[in-house]
Amino acid sequence: MTLARLAARHGVATEYSPSAGVTVSVPDAAVVAVLGALGVDATTPEAVAAALGAAERAERERLLPPTLVRRRGEAPVGPPADLPSGTRLRVTTEEGAVLTGPDWDRLPLGVHTVEAQAPDGRAATATLIVSPARVPGPGRRTYGLLVQLYSLLSGRSWGMGDLGDLRELATWAGRTHGAGFVQVNPLHAGVPGAPSDPSPYRPSSRRFPDPVHLRIESVPEYAHLDPGRREELDLILGEAAELRERVLGKGALIDRDAVWDVKRRALELVVGSVELGPGRRADYHDFLAERGRALEDHATYQALAERHGPHWRGWPEELREPRAAERVVRADPALAARVDFHCRLAWLTDRQLAEAAEAAREAGMEVGIVHDLAVGVHPEGSDAWAQQEAFAAGMSVGAPPDAFNSRGQDWGLPPWRPDALAAAGYAPYRGLLRELLRHAGALRIDHVMGLFRLWWVPEGSEPTGGTYVRYDAEAMLAVLALEAHRAGALVIGEDLGTVEPGVREELSRRGVFGTSVLWFERDWAGTGRPVPAGEWRAECVATATTHDLPPTAARLSGDHVALRHRLGLVDGDPERDRAADAAETTEWLGLFQRLGLLPEGAGGTRDDAGEILAVHRFLLGTPARMVGVWLPDAVGDRRPQNLPGTWDEYPNWRLPIAGPDGQPLTLERLAASPRAHALLRELHTRTDPGNARTVPPGARPV
Repeated sequence: MTLARLAARHGVATEYSPSAGVTVSVPDAAVVAVLGALGVDATTPEAVAAALGAAERAERERLLPPTLVRRRGEAPVGPPADLPSGTRLRVTTEEGAVLTGPDWDRLPLGVHTVEAQAPDGRAATATLIVSPARVPGPGRRTYGLLVQLYSLLSGRSWGMGDLGDLRELATWAGRTHGAGFVQVNPLHAGVPGAPSDPSPYRPSSRRFPDPVHLRIESVPEYAHLDPGRREELDLILGEAAELRERVLGKGALIDRDAVWDVKRRALELVVGSVELGPGRRADYHDFLAERGRALEDHATYQALAERHGPHWRGWPEELREPRAAERVVRADPALAARVDFHCRLAWLTDRQLAEAAEAAREAGMEVGIVHDLAVGVHPEGSDAWAQQEAFAAGMSVGAPPDAFNSRGQDWGLPPWRPDALAAAGYAPYRGLLRELLRHAGALRIDHVMGLFRLWWVPEGSEPTGGTYVRYDAEAMLAVLALEAHRAGALVIGEDLGTVEPGVREELSRRGVFGTSVLWFERDWAGTGRPVPAGEWRAECVATATTHDLPPTAARLSGDHVALRHRLGLVDGDPERDRAADAAETTEWLGLFQRLGLLPEGAGGTRDDAGEILAVHRFLLGTPARMVGVWLPDAVGDRRPQNLPGTWDEYPNWRLPIAGPDGQPLTLERLAASPRAHALLRELHTRTDPGNARTVPPGARPV
């Protein structure tokens, strides 16, 4: 019981409920290991008793918690109620104003500092976060496109989709088809070195984008390259053209490492031989000043990784700590030059992200570009090196066993320490959100349940040997609401799978949209049948699929079942599984038929284009404020971008968008596709209040 009390004080679960009515006890070894990662010794009964006593004593003597949260417009708003009588308070706002005995209801939104002085001599300083009650919401109902940017190659790409392609896609979708947003995969910086991990969800840094997404020809200095270097550039351009042709014409997979190699060499030519003009140099210096130490640390990591490899725990000891490494870099002109080079790349990428966001706004998009926040970072990457104190050493984020995965999951991502976040006034989290929201109309948060709790797996243990660690969701959501408010951006939470009771309700109360996928919307607690369109939630992005699920054409045909069996990802009888899947598909198609959603004449032979149209007509019949179209669905692509549970068995994150025949389609061909036009025309007509709309029978008007 003493261990359980100690664990509870630090937000560490000693039991959990994977489903209603089921409780699983956490092994003591997991609890002890997790407490150790939080700096709490629980290895012996004596250590547990001492740690518990210290925690209780600190609680009694504490004047203020490290972080206070207040929401504008919610009661009660004021200083902590348990302060000793006569305690003097002083608040310094983030703008520098000093208030004594303030009216807390009138404090501005922001991150302030509170100082308390008690009559008994005790003093304390805390961070005060004053946030809006909710994140911003959308205006009119809208629809948008969901795309993995690397998969969208144009005739100008260098072997993978880039920010120039994103700009073109947003302009076309907004101007021609009235789309309100384009949602992309995380554009976070990947771990340097080859072979790299192609997954965008295991990055080196979530704070800075990856320059592999740059459109090189759009860098202003590119046009002014020294004529003497043109021959070298022409050779690089030839290699880039070959990379593009290999993917689009020869069936090769997207090779991120090869793309980065040619882009890096081109950028070294441009950056190394073209001086910045006065205006550009001023802009660059402003960028350096704004990004500050965070950018310097990231660029330093990049430079050191070039010399010593990306695994910083194996670097010379003096380089494993950022401030010590900074001194080494300053004494080494070659390293200092590489740090500046990587700062330049971050600046160039930031400016192209801004151009894509501006193109979306100019195209009339209601929301704009939706960026994606991965759930964590690589343990050997830039963020884990630069913010070591914020991460739990020896721990990895994952998921406990459930009905779909009896062994649980280990994602190989170190978790943030909740105590370190609170002690820092959530500065690491605030800085991360601020960077991602710079050019975002909305932010999608992968595994948004992680704002409440995460499953920690001790190093060397199976996922079953982990436990949940709780975060201060009130503070996490307050910071999120504040930064989203500053950016004027929406927030979308990926809340699929097992969700703790009350989490969806709290997210909704705070204005965070959910994610609803057609195939999962069934009355699981009752009939098991599809949820009628009118009973879907309104505050969500309603979609047919995601990057981790089969494309709709594969789902309708049953191809996804055959693929999983062929790769050995599921046990059991393939014929039985195919029959069960076909019955589920038939049930949905029957519903579409009864509602009059299938196109005229589609009741006879199977027509996946017509069925995909019916799927989206159904989504449009829900009250969902945002409807998302998986861009490959618009052209009948049958291949998933990612097949969870595989590594080399399937080319995850390396496939270009293709047609039903598996042949890659360029952005130009996709934009000219009659099939894509027909689907997007329907979505535009039904979401634009200026257009006449017909509500299908049985669907709910919106």
